[in-house]
Amino acid sequence: MKVLVIENDRGIVEAVSLAFQIRWPEAKLISTNLGEEGIALVETEKPDVVILDLGLDDISGFDVLKQIRLFSSVPILILTVRADETDIVKGLEWGADDYVVKPFRQLELLSRIKALTRRQGPFNAEMPLVCGNLRLDPATRQLFLNEKEVSLTPTEGAIISHLMKNAGRVVTHSSLAESVWGDDYPDAANSLKVYIRRLREKLETDPGHPKIIVTKTGVGYQMARPD
Repeated sequence: MKVLVIENDRGIVEAVSLAFQIRWPEAKLISTNLGEEGIALVETEKPDVVILDLGLDDISGFDVLKQIRLFSSVPILILTVRADETDIVKGLEWGADDYVVKPFRQLELLSRIKALTRRQGPFNAEMPLVCGNLRLDPATRQLFLNEKEVSLTPTEGAIISHLMKNAGRVVTHSSLAESVWGDDYPDAANSLKVYIRRLREKLETDPGHPKIIVTKTGVGYQMARPD
C-alpha cells in the first residue's frame, strides 16, 4: 500500500503519517508540498491512493486534480479546510473520489481511504442490478440509464449500488454511510447530501424535484421502486 500526500502544511503531513503508523503500519507514505512534483510522483511512484490539499505552494490543488486525471484513475481524496459546498461539488466534478474537511478524525480518514482502495480491488461476480430504467453492472462498475452510460465516481457507484439493492425501502444516513465508508460519522449526512445531489444531476429529469432518489427528511433516502 503506497500513499502519496500532496500537502503544504507539515503538521498535517505528520498527523496523517502518525495515523498510518498507528493503525496501518504497513502503508508507505510519500509526501510533497508542491503540486507539480505531486503530479510527477503519481506518474513515477504509482501510488494506490492520493491525499490532496487544495492550498499548495505552487499551483492550485484543483489544477493538480485535473492534470492527474488526464493520465491516471488513482483514487484521490481531497483533504482541505475549504468546506463550502461549491468547492466540494467542484472537486467531485473534476475527478476527486472523496472530500474530507479539516480538522479531520483519524479513524474517519483511514476508513475513507480503505473504502476507496477496496473499490479499486478485483471486480465481483454479482448479477447486474436493475431498477426501472437503471441497470448497474457490478462486474464493470458501469451504470446505464435507458441504455445510455452514466459516468460515476467510485463513491457515487457505491451509493447507487446500495440504494438499488434496497429499492423501495428507506435507507438511513447511517446505513448508507457504513456501506460506503465502512463507518458512520457525525458529518456523514452532509457528505451524502452532496453526493446525492450529484447523482440527481446525472439521473433525474428535474433534479430539483427528484423522482428516482427521494429524500426522507431527517432519516435518509429511498430509491423509488418502478411500478
